[in-house]
Amino acid sequence: MSTVDLPDPVVVARAAEVDTAALEAALADAVDGEVRFDAGSLAAYSTDASNFRQVPIGVVVPRTPEAAAAAVAVAHAHGAPVLSRGGGTSLAGQCTNTAVVIDWSKYCNRLLSVDTDERTCVVEPGIVLDDLNRELAPTGLRFGPEPATHMNCTLGGMIGNNSCGATAQRTGKVVDNIAELEVLCHDGTRFWCGPTDDDAYAAIERRGDPKAAIYRQLRALRDTYADRIRAGFPDIPRRVSGYNLDSLLPEHGFDVAGLLVGSESTLVTVLRAKLKLVPVVRERTLVVLGYPSVDKAADAVPAILPHEPIALEGLDAKLIRDEQLKHLNPDALSELPAGHAFLMVQFGGETTDEADRRAHDMLDAIHDTEHAANVEVLDDPAHETQLWQVREAGLGATAHVPHRPDTFEGWEDSAVAPEKLGDYLRRLRELYAEFGYASDTGPSLYGHFGQGCVHTRIPFDLYTAQGVATYRRFLERAADLVAELGGSLSGEHGDGQTRGELLPRMFGPDLMRAFGQLKTIFDPHNRMNPGKVVAPAPLDSHLRLGGDWAPATPQDVYFRYPDDGGSFADAANRCVGVGRCRQHSTDGGEVMCPSYQVTGEEEHSTRGRARLLFEMLNGHGDSPITDGWRSTEVRDALDLCLACKGCKTDCPAGVDMATYKAEFLAHHYKGRQWRRPRAHLALGWLPVLARSVGRARLTRVVNALAKVPALRRLATRAAGLADREIPAFANETLQQWFGRRRPRGDGSRGTVLLWPDTFTNRFHPRVGRAAVELVEDAGWRVIMPSEPVCCGLTWISTGQLATAKRVLTRTVGTLAPHLRTGGLVLGLEPSCTAVFRSDAAELFPEDRDVRRLREQTVTLAELLTEHSPGYQPPRLPTGTRAITQVHCHQHAVLGWDADQELLRRAGVDAERLDSGCCGLAGNFGFEPDHHEVSVACAERVLLPRVRAADPGTVVLADGFSCRTQVHELDSGGREAMHLAELLTRHPHDEE
Repeated sequence: MSTVDLPDPVVVARAAEVDTAALEAALADAVDGEVRFDAGSLAAYSTDASNFRQVPIGVVVPRTPEAAAAAVAVAHAHGAPVLSRGGGTSLAGQCTNTAVVIDWSKYCNRLLSVDTDERTCVVEPGIVLDDLNRELAPTGLRFGPEPATHMNCTLGGMIGNNSCGATAQRTGKVVDNIAELEVLCHDGTRFWCGPTDDDAYAAIERRGDPKAAIYRQLRALRDTYADRIRAGFPDIPRRVSGYNLDSLLPEHGFDVAGLLVGSESTLVTVLRAKLKLVPVVRERTLVVLGYPSVDKAADAVPAILPHEPIALEGLDAKLIRDEQLKHLNPDALSELPAGHAFLMVQFGGETTDEADRRAHDMLDAIHDTEHAANVEVLDDPAHETQLWQVREAGLGATAHVPHRPDTFEGWEDSAVAPEKLGDYLRRLRELYAEFGYASDTGPSLYGHFGQGCVHTRIPFDLYTAQGVATYRRFLERAADLVAELGGSLSGEHGDGQTRGELLPRMFGPDLMRAFGQLKTIFDPHNRMNPGKVVAPAPLDSHLRLGGDWAPATPQDVYFRYPDDGGSFADAANRCVGVGRCRQHSTDGGEVMCPSYQVTGEEEHSTRGRARLLFEMLNGHGDSPITDGWRSTEVRDALDLCLACKGCKTDCPAGVDMATYKAEFLAHHYKGRQWRRPRAHLALGWLPVLARSVGRARLTRVVNALAKVPALRRLATRAAGLADREIPAFANETLQQWFGRRRPRGDGSRGTVLLWPDTFTNRFHPRVGRAAVELVEDAGWRVIMPSEPVCCGLTWISTGQLATAKRVLTRTVGTLAPHLRTGGLVLGLEPSCTAVFRSDAAELFPEDRDVRRLREQTVTLAELLTEHSPGYQPPRLPTGTRAITQVHCHQHAVLGWDADQELLRRAGVDAERLDSGCCGLAGNFGFEPDHHEVSVACAERVLLPRVRAADPGTVVLADGFSCRTQVHELDSGGREAMHLAELLTRHPHDEE
């Protein structure tokens, strides 16, 4: 075989110089799918979870693999590069490029067939791993490799990166679990491939077609480099770096599919995949071992491996510290034994006894040896799940830690042989110290220790030229260290741009030449994800930040962003791309991101919106978004944000899109209120409208008119609202009722101020009346403001922040005398209560009364549990069951633990629904063009569960929006009630 030089990097630049208008028109004509060259889409796909940023040429969302093939054909005709993208969570820059990006995840996500006898299935590349395994569950089989991003990573992305995860201890890497691939070259050559014996090779050779030509060249490449492949490829469990040339060796069956796994879209586009499946492990036992240091934990790994754990993970105390600072997984952290580093060793079996026996055999073997440890054995699945969440939260937990420098990828998945892991960690920490990255608050170390793979995020200074230069020198030295130890630069996340330039340090010139020749066989014109793996762009180019990053830094912001140094730019930069917002299920009680869950659109995920806000600041001067706060692209992306605040808690980086949306809207319409949607005015000023209706004694008239369909449609159209039922005003407000009643209760526990929020006061005063009765019976004296008051929520959610700040200032002034005596404020409506606990402090972080308001505001359940020692709620009839729709703001800001405890004390069998957002979300569901998304959110879980519930089951929903959604949509005539109503509805004294 003749020597072929590496692809010319200049080709990359030429490939990007295409006629984009002609390309877009041709794609739109040829592709069954969505073709997007708009600025918003380009911004949303400009980066992945890495340090890199490249603005795409355009984005194609195909409906079928055939549509994707048509897109590649058009790109080939126009000389345009192509990049296949799955979940977009790659950490080495392989999912960002100046190319036509094919996003498989929205439509091409089907499980096509399953063969249980053969233990295989065929999938499209956009299917999410968790979704696949849920569909496979009835068969007792699953796909083995499971990265920490299993809830949102796609199989196509896993194939591209040769993903692994904790389960690889048992099942290996993706390359070990692929039976066949259907692939497409940039020039249109398309074929299925897999292991190829001599007879199969001869049959392909006889065809004389383009596939035969490729196979002929691959065999010649193998024969030329076979000995050097055997000598130069590290014999370790986690060699992910480089192309899988070893798959072509005779001892590996000339496996062309295996060769293409891990090629990061630089060789072919994967259209379909036939996967090998493994049986589900029936029972598991988790052993947690505590050690004095992370290197000592690593030293123990070789003594544990002979006992065949199905997973063997390591983590140090710094990761635990970071999770504690971010309030992640608090229950699980209490399960850890004493130590400054931990090994999580999981054993499996057909029975619990079998798994337990294997665990105890391992413990017996290391007892009285240098590897003895503090031990915690868990065989409770709930506790095990919680502890695995500690490990899986590593990426998010180590990003944006409060009061710590920002950390970044770059050296997050190196791997060595397990027997060298302890030595590697000691020398890596020395390297941290040499480069100034080590300190008491320095990088945590964790990862798949059973296979020698180490994860870490390092406080690189990627904001200055000097910091970037130091980053480069560190990566070069770290690469040399791994190569010296016979390891792999990447043990899981791939090479991309981060490690592509460093590969010669690991493989040497001969194998790098082989990589270049392989690239030329499949992609002679360098149009498949150019600049990655071979002929790579420098590791310090195309940085998302970098020494030349100079974003606009708005100074006139309304929120003060206390956790981001007062900078909106830093807040917009919080997203690290891990993609938790792209999950398709809310299993585990998470909320975000409801609009993504029902649309499948990157632009309507928290991550996508964060990318648009980042681009809006135009820190590189080439952003597709050029009009700052006036951007219609950002406005449109934020339009379907329900402001549920789910991301504030569920996003491991703490992105708070509801706040960013309010900030953006305030500036977008500043000085041009006339451009605001009428719905913003009608719903934002709802408290004033409701007060006016009450003052004019028009409640009954307005309610009667709202029930006339023609008049309702006329009124909603005039107000710019969707044609939905108008909630009825109460004939008597809560404040009016409270003002005419005589206080009850002895006040032995003190005085609490019940906050008369607009929704409770004007629409559902029955909730407030029940709460007053309950709280007084608990021994509290209840007081309530008599004048009109408001928290400002509706102005905040519609981005009318100047008004919101004025309203809040008046409110805090009203409450100040009570707060300064240490008095508690009781909130009944979660969204309004969350304003006091969160938004107000972010608008006025230095105001001491606002701080008091944040600390002294409580929910009903918190008041009756945490602040009322010894209190026993009314005991409800035996067998009382409830399904609970937890309000998004309660989930994100207030918490539900106290509610769960209070319900338990009351004898209620309460199930928290994994339903996420109800879909109404305050003003969102009442705005035009939102109705479809609003209903789709409710129909995911909430409404089906309400309809299916036993007639005696209570539907519990503290949020006015949630109760309204259940009332108005098709819920089988069921109504939801507030916790206060439930506890005063059927009091039943135990005999």
